Amino acid sequence: MATFRELHHMTEPLLLPNAWDVGSALTFATAGFPAVGTTSFGIAASAGLPDGGRSSKALTAALAAQLCRLPVHITADIEDGYSDDRAEVADLVARLASVGVAGVNLEDSTDGHLVDPAAFAGKVAAVKRRSPAIFLNARVDNIWFGEEATVDAVLHRAGVYADAGADGIFVPGLVVPEDIRAITAGIGLPVNLLAHPTLSVAELGDLGVRRVSSGSLPYRAAVDAAVNVATALRDGKQAPAATPYWEMQARLVAFSQRLTD
Repeated sequence: MATFRELHHMTEPLLLPNAWDVGSALTFATAGFPAVGTTSFGIAASAGLPDGGRSSKALTAALAAQLCRLPVHITADIEDGYSDDRAEVADLVARLASVGVAGVNLEDSTDGHLVDPAAFAGKVAAVKRRSPAIFLNARVDNIWFGEEATVDAVLHRAGVYADAGADGIFVPGLVVPEDIRAITAGIGLPVNLLAHPTLSVAELGDLGVRRVSSGSLPYRAAVDAAVNVATALRDGKQAPAATPYWEMQARLVAFSQRLTD
């Protein structure tokens, strides 16, 4: 099997589904995806918490440790590292790496606002010094939060993070083809974008994107599907087809056995 790093240099972009619990990750792995990420939004929402605000640290760490029992690469969304202290962030990533996590997403914003790029680069450098094998995907949040939302500003931050040791650059919210091409051409690292209905994975690949993340979309779609099932039954309509109970139960039984091996 290709390494997680090698998956960013294939002919087609790496399509990374993001899980919010063991069941969703098991389903992605069963569907043949070679790598699975976590989603901070899905994890937080499942616990009744809003995304961000460093609310998902313990939940994410616990889930990532469980998911590393799966025969796929696991990468964890750790928001801003849940701390302003670069040593604490490096310690967290080292603990995740010790249980088998292959990569992390680390974002250059806190509470919905960009942080100083030099301070964030310090986190990146500290993580890579402590855990050099981890694939650190540095998230550049200019466009996501609408602050300094220009191609030049994104390229500047990406360059600072690349110099600090980042292995990939994640630019959520980037959807304009000309801007995508300019950013992928201007960054010497694999560029990661969120999936978007206006551009297919293949089209993003043609624009130079090397990784496409589903983000919280599967979680949100699953919630919508659950409501649609309930309303269909309430309205006297036929229940939709779904994976049989016994099939999903068998996956969970097999997974639980891995935990005790």
